[in-house]
Amino acid sequence: MNPVWTPAWHQRFGLARVARARLRTAFFDALRAIARTDDARSIASANLDGLAARRLELPASALRHDVPYRDLGRAGEIGATSARRPVFITARFRSGSTLLWNLFRHLDGCTSYYEPLNERRWFDPAHRGDRIDQTHRHVDDYWREYDGLEELDRYYREDWISRRLYMDDASWDPDLAAYVRTLVERAPGRPVLQFNRIDFRLPWFRHVFPEATIVHLYRHPRDQWCSSLGSGSKCPPTAGMSEFAANDGFYLLMWANDLKHRFPFLDPSTIAHPYRLFYLIWKLSFWFGVSYAHHSLSFESLVESPAAELRRLFRTIGADGANIDPLCALVEPTPSRWPRYASDDWFRGHESACEDLLRDFFGPAAVDGPDCMSLHEEVAVDGRKRRAHHTGRVLS
Repeated sequence: MNPVWTPAWHQRFGLARVARARLRTAFFDALRAIARTDDARSIASANLDGLAARRLELPASALRHDVPYRDLGRAGEIGATSARRPVFITARFRSGSTLLWNLFRHLDGCTSYYEPLNERRWFDPAHRGDRIDQTHRHVDDYWREYDGLEELDRYYREDWISRRLYMDDASWDPDLAAYVRTLVERAPGRPVLQFNRIDFRLPWFRHVFPEATIVHLYRHPRDQWCSSLGSGSKCPPTAGMSEFAANDGFYLLMWANDLKHRFPFLDPSTIAHPYRLFYLIWKLSFWFGVSYAHHSLSFESLVESPAAELRRLFRTIGADGANIDPLCALVEPTPSRWPRYASDDWFRGHESACEDLLRDFFGPAAVDGPDCMSLHEEVAVDGRKRRAHHTGRVLS
C-alpha cells in the first residue's frame, strides 16, 4: 500500500506560505550581498579556491574514442584560413595600445576593434557617447567597427572590467567566449581585437581561442605611471594611497581589490605608496604577457624604430607583405616624462621593495633567474634609449 502524501504544514496555510517565501527571498538576498564583500571573497578564495566557474577535465582516454553515430552534429570549424585568424592585442592602460590599435586600423584587410570590454559599450550608439581622448593622436572615433553589432548586448557584462580579472585555462565564461567569437565572425576583414583587460586572462584566451595570435605590448613602468596620472594630477611623489584614490583614472585600485584574492600582496591597505601597487601589477602583467603571447614588443621600440618593429610584428602574424610606410607616419615621438616626476633613486627604491616582495612570494628563481635581467640593469643611461627589454622566460 502506497503511503498518502501529505504537504508540509507551511504549504497547507496560505499566509504561512507567503510569509515563508518572503523570508526565504530576503534571506538569500542577504547571503548574496554578503558574498560580494571582500571578507566573503577572501574566505571563498582560501577554502574553495578553484571550484567556482571552472570546467571539469575529461580523462585523456575519453578523447581517443569517436562516437559511432555519424548523423550527430559536430562542432564548428575554427581558424579556417590564415587571413581570418584573429589577432588579440594585450596591453596595460597608457602603454601605447591605442597607437597599435590604430596602426592595425589603417592596415588594409583588417577590422580593428578598440577595447571590446570597455564600459562605454561601443556597439550601443545610445550609450557610447562621442568623447575622444585628446592624447590619442590621429584618432577621430573608437566605434565605427562596432556599427551594426547591437546583438553584442545579449552577451556583454560590465563586471568584466572589475571581477574575475584572473582566469586560467580551466575557467568558464560562455558569455565572454560568445562575445569575442561574435566580433571575430562578424569582422569584414581579419579581426584584430585590442584589449586592456585580459592580462591575467591570457591562459583562458589561449585555451578558448587557440587559432588566435596574441600580441603583447608593454611600456617602461615609470613613464606608464606618469601617463596614467595625467597632466593635471594631484598625486605627487609624496602622496599616499588616500590621495591617490581621487586620481586613479585607470582602475588601479579596482584591479588590486579583485586580484588580491589571487595575489595577496596586492591588497592596497598593505602598500606604502601607489607606485608600488602600480609596479607590482605592471610586473605581473609583463610576466603573463611574455609567457602567453606569441609576440612581445615595447612601446619605446615601436616609437623609435617603427619600420623594423612593424616588420617583425607582421611577420609573426603572417602579414609580411603589408605596406608599412603609411603606418610609420602615424607614429610620433613620445619623450620620457618620469624624470620630471621624481628622481631615479626615488623610483629605484620603490621598485626594489617590490622586487623583494615578489621574490618572497614566488621564490628567488622568479626574480633572480639566470636568464632574467633585473629591471634596473635594463634601464639605459641615455634617456632616449630607456627601455624595459626583459629577456628570458620568467613563468614556465
